[in-house]
Amino acid sequence: MTGQPLAIAGTGMVTGVGLSAPAACAAIRCAIDGFQETRFMDAGGEWILGCEVPLEQSWRGAVKLAKMLAMALRECAATAPNLELESVPVLLCLAEGERPGRLPRLTDQVAQQVTKELGIRFHEKSTVIAYGRVGTAVALLQARRLIYEERIPQVLIAGVDSLLAGPTIQAFEERDLLLTSRNSDGFIPGEAASAVLVQAPRTGGGPQLICRGLGFDIEKATEDSGEPLRADGLTKAIRDALTDAGCELGDLDFRITDISGSQYRFKEASLALSRTLRKRKEEFDLWHPADCVGEVGAAIGGVMIAVIDAACRKGYSKGYHILFHLGNDDGKRTAMVFSFADTGA
Repeated sequence: MTGQPLAIAGTGMVTGVGLSAPAACAAIRCAIDGFQETRFMDAGGEWILGCEVPLEQSWRGAVKLAKMLAMALRECAATAPNLELESVPVLLCLAEGERPGRLPRLTDQVAQQVTKELGIRFHEKSTVIAYGRVGTAVALLQARRLIYEERIPQVLIAGVDSLLAGPTIQAFEERDLLLTSRNSDGFIPGEAASAVLVQAPRTGGGPQLICRGLGFDIEKATEDSGEPLRADGLTKAIRDALTDAGCELGDLDFRITDISGSQYRFKEASLALSRTLRKRKEEFDLWHPADCVGEVGAAIGGVMIAVIDAACRKGYSKGYHILFHLGNDDGKRTAMVFSFADTGA
C-alpha cells in the first residue's frame, strides 16, 4: 500500500472467549479456549467440539449473526469520539457464496436484522464482501480507495460468521476437514463477529497500528486438488505485500494467520516462509488465534487485527512489524504487512 497506508482507529469483537475486544484479547493472550461439546454428533457417534458465542438467549441463524455483529459495531464505534454509525461506510465481510450450509439470502437477512438492531440505515457507500476468510484484505483494499480517492474520512470493516450449522459441519466432516473422533487433522468450528475502524494515519496522538502493504494470489494446490503443495499462491501474495510495503520479510518481527488446525495450512506457511525469508532470524513466531476461538470464517481477519492491536498497545507483542496471511479453501490467498508506529510515514 505504498503511499496509501491505513491506520486502525478502533476495534470491536464478539467471540466464544469474550464478548468484547479487551475480554477476548485477554483470553487469547492467556491461551484460553472456548471449546465445548456442541449439539452436533460426528459419524463416529461422538459430540463435536465447537466454540459458541454465549448470548443471553439461544438465538440461531441470521438473527444471532446480526446480534453479534451489532455488538461488535457498537463497541468499535464507541472507541472513536462522536462517531455515528450512519455516517461511516460499512464493508461487511460474510461467508463466500459457495460455502456449504450458507444461509439462503444471508446478505439480505443479516443487513435487515442488524439495521433493525442498531436502529440505523447504513451509509450509501456500504457494501457486502462475500469472500470468506480473505474478505478482510479485500475490504482493506476497498477502504483504501474510499479514503484516498473518494475522500471519505473513516471506514468500518466488519465481519460475522458461524460454522456451527448442521449442513456446514456435515459437509466439512465428509471432506475430512473437521476435527472429529475419526479425524485428528481438522478444525474446530466456531462463530464470531469483528469490527475495525480504519482511516488515513494521523500525526500526534500516539502510535497506531498501520496496514502498509497488501498482496493477493491463487493457490492451485488446495487440499482437495491432489497436486503437490509448493505454496506458490501464498508466496506470491507475501512478496506482493512486501513490495507494496517497501520492505523485506526479514524486516518483520513475527507472523499471525487464520490457520485453524490443518497440517496442510501449517506446511503451506512453512514453505512460503522458506521461499521468501532471505535473512537469518533467531525466531519468527506464528500466532494463530483460531486455537482459542475456533474456525470463525469471515470474522477472523478482524479478530487478528484486534489481537495485534491489543498486543502492540500493551507491550506483549513479539515486535512492531507483522506479517498477516489468510487463505480460503478454494485457493484464494492474501497477505498484509502491518506496523505499529507513531505516524503513517
